[in-house]
Amino acid sequence: MGTTGGPDDRDRTIRLELPPVLLPALGRDAVGVPARFGFRLLGGLPRSGCVYADADWWWWIVPAGSDDGVTWPLPAHYAPGARVPGIRPRLVHRPDDHSPYTPPIPLYLLACQLTGTAPRWAGAGGTG
Repeated sequence: MGTTGGPDDRDRTIRLELPPVLLPALGRDAVGVPARFGFRLLGGLPRSGCVYADADWWWWIVPAGSDDGVTWPLPAHYAPGARVPGIRPRLVHRPDDHSPYTPPIPLYLLACQLTGTAPRWAGAGGTG
């Protein structure tokens, strides 16, 4: 019997499904952080789209390609296509409007701040 986040669970991925009224016009990826950062990120952002959580990870829906030009700080995990590892997370935050997205730049900057990592932008002084 596996536990949440155990080795067997990490080998499987599922796609985060959006509520039917929220249209992912820009495609969808997800950014995950360990659960210990979840509430601080959610409370520190000016706007959050769909946010999913399980016991180990919290996931924010962002537009596809939100990893272009940035290096997401460890221990954050970038998931193209919103395909995430492990147990099926549940929707814990739904946006007030019809956009499922969290703006990626504020999410990125706050993730860097919480992890003590300097932001890294491609083309900004080198190898980004």
